[in-house]
Amino acid sequence: MKKYVRVLALLGAALTLTACGNLKNSDLANNAKTSSTSKAKTYQTTDTGSNGYTVLLKNGHYLTSPISGLTATANDNSVDTRELERGLVQISKGVYSTNSNVFQEGQYISATTANEWLGRKSKSNPQGLNPTEGTKKNYNPYYLEEILEQDYLTGSGSNYHINGISIGLAMNSVDYYQKTKDGAEYQAAISRSAQKSAGQQAAAQIIARLRQRKALKNVPITVGLFSKAAKDSLVSGSYFLSGTAAANSSKITKWKSISVQTEVLPTVGNKKAINSSDASSFNSFKVSIQDYFPNISGVTATLRYENGKLNQENISITTQFYGYEQVQSFTRLVLSTAKKYLANDVPIEIKIGSVNDIQALVAKETADSSYQVHIYGGE
Repeated sequence: MKKYVRVLALLGAALTLTACGNLKNSDLANNAKTSSTSKAKTYQTTDTGSNGYTVLLKNGHYLTSPISGLTATANDNSVDTRELERGLVQISKGVYSTNSNVFQEGQYISATTANEWLGRKSKSNPQGLNPTEGTKKNYNPYYLEEILEQDYLTGSGSNYHINGISIGLAMNSVDYYQKTKDGAEYQAAISRSAQKSAGQQAAAQIIARLRQRKALKNVPITVGLFSKAAKDSLVSGSYFLSGTAAANSSKITKWKSISVQTEVLPTVGNKKAINSSDASSFNSFKVSIQDYFPNISGVTATLRYENGKLNQENISITTQFYGYEQVQSFTRLVLSTAKKYLANDVPIEIKIGSVNDIQALVAKETADSSYQVHIYGGE
């Protein structure tokens, strides 16, 4: 087991839930005592982004989840981290209204509990949700790699209560293992049907266990099944199934399929792009800026599709220049070229940087917003 500390870059703040702005006194914020001598529990909230959740702070502090970053093995792929969290928020929006619920990282599953659940089931660990190892010839892979918890609360002032909980179960698509200590690494591919079966079984057990908690007996529990990408993948995994156990119920009676695809452009080899029109638009953007500034090391894009429709495009541009005027001029070029060639109805983030640091950011947070530009160290 391992726990790693994730550093969420400032550049991704506009697209992640945790970066929602400054503290405010809204109808959900705390209007209670501010005296340092008061021992009363106080709450504050942060400004919410467009169509996002307000984030709940306790006594001025953002509460992090004790199970954040815990994994069953070393099969981790860092590109999955953000999508695992973002995707669960999107699933939750369909269950817990952003108008009446506030977000808080999960506080009900402890690190000790998560480690037990992520482990293999055995006499010493009856709570394990992964199967026994099996034999060298018939190896049983680790199916469940990571558990993510998100809490959704309602209330006001100094009184908030849990209104729903969402659980993300990250299922391995490939399990990497060794038959002998320090031996060769082997791979066990896990089919989508196997992920689904193992994930639904794990979900049923987790829901039943959470229902034993007094605070969680009568609230909806939503579960999303996430397929992790292979270790060497350039794109993240995605959610493929979700369902909700209604209040007072320990079963998910209906699972909903989720269609999410992610790709990196330019494609490699003979691989076809998901959408040839989007690929052509990106190529026109890429050629235009490279013709203007030949000393560009690379231009790549990561595109995410939901139900076949493009809903996010992130572009990374690596430069070989550092001059102030060069960065200023190039950023203006990128802005005008993006407006000319890239889709105008999806959120877009363009990072411009050298090998060592980020130089500028050109981004539109929502499909209908205007581009915002920030040049680091500039005006």
